[in-house]
Amino acid sequence: MTAVAAQERGLLGATAIRTAVTGIGVVAPGGVTTESWWESVLRGHNAVAPLTRFDASGLPARLAGEVAGFDDERHIPSRLLPQTDRVTRLALAAAAQALDDAALDPARMPDYAVGVITANAAGGFEFGQRELQALWSRGSRHVGAYQSFAWFYAANSGQISIRHGLRGPSGVVVSEQAGGLDAVAQARRQIRKGVTAVVTGGADSTLCPWGWTAHLAAGGMSTGTDPDRAYLPFDEDARGHVVGEGGALFVLEDEDTARARGATLHGVVAGCAATFDPAGRADGGRLLAAARLALADARLTPDQVDVVFADAAGDRAGDRAEARALAALFGPRGVPVTAPKARTGRLLSGGSAVDLAAALLSLRDQVIPPTTAVASRPAADCPVDLVTGRPRPARLRTALVLARGRGGFHSATVVTAAR
Repeated sequence: MTAVAAQERGLLGATAIRTAVTGIGVVAPGGVTTESWWESVLRGHNAVAPLTRFDASGLPARLAGEVAGFDDERHIPSRLLPQTDRVTRLALAAAAQALDDAALDPARMPDYAVGVITANAAGGFEFGQRELQALWSRGSRHVGAYQSFAWFYAANSGQISIRHGLRGPSGVVVSEQAGGLDAVAQARRQIRKGVTAVVTGGADSTLCPWGWTAHLAAGGMSTGTDPDRAYLPFDEDARGHVVGEGGALFVLEDEDTARARGATLHGVVAGCAATFDPAGRADGGRLLAAARLALADARLTPDQVDVVFADAAGDRAGDRAEARALAALFGPRGVPVTAPKARTGRLLSGGSAVDLAAALLSLRDQVIPPTTAVASRPAADCPVDLVTGRPRPARLRTALVLARGRGGFHSATVVTAAR
């Protein structure tokens, strides 16, 4: 332990450097800006609806959380349209929002002062499908040169870096639904090492026939046709999740530096942790361990947590495991729990990033968004104080965000209100 520099200890020990969130950008089902999305969440809008991006009428799962009203030409320079997948366009729009919100102009900063670390689980699925179709139907001469990178997981980080001149430490994280939190944790480590700012978060988009086939093969999707009943976390009638697209990106900075330049602080990333199940299970015990480690990293105790944004798998076994983990940490129904993703779908890497945005906005507005617009009670074997029906006003200082990714990834992040 003593051989680890204080600024590089991360989860191994405390550090005096506090990482603040100064910018938030959300492009998700329900809104293409942070505030429009947040307003839709608070008013109980359900963005889950029948798929429109392709004909899914013959498939067992036909509902999705689409980002409606996103005008590519408005948000993305025309020269980038031929070389980007839908997910990269969403990520570029979210990154621009976050930088604007932070009032941070990378061009006015020293070289290598700002990095970008994003999470992406599927790459550019729609772009890849289109190019593969061209290959097999028309031949290799009809495959564009942009296929060499537009499908890749790192395309979002690369395109954001190019557009905004971000040449500091950068990278990409691939850990499915946990990815958004894992990217923020990596960005926080870079801030602790002395990097001025990092654009970070996650986004995914797989609402195309090829992507949908992969989701169906993986299992766990709801086959319900009623958008209000298709994705019911912790409910007795839970039968699976709904897939969505979109995500959220943030600007992270050292708190003292951010205050010195007069930035508005949305909150502080106080604790981060991740655990892994080598058997690939979405395990309640490892999720509990991640939550405990994140709280220890934040130097907080469970009784100081005011709200939990749950992973909310939407299947009985996964929900039961998470509920037991929460009960072990806080006691049965010991803390308010919410999962707004029930009305957007699970967004893969973008899902936990959007939950983190919701947590920060909850701290700002002192209100907990509901899981569903219809009041309901969790199943008897899920002893959680689930917020449903309408937003719940509350005194909020600390939020815990949880995520589980396919393959055994478990992550937890603690955010606190700025002092």
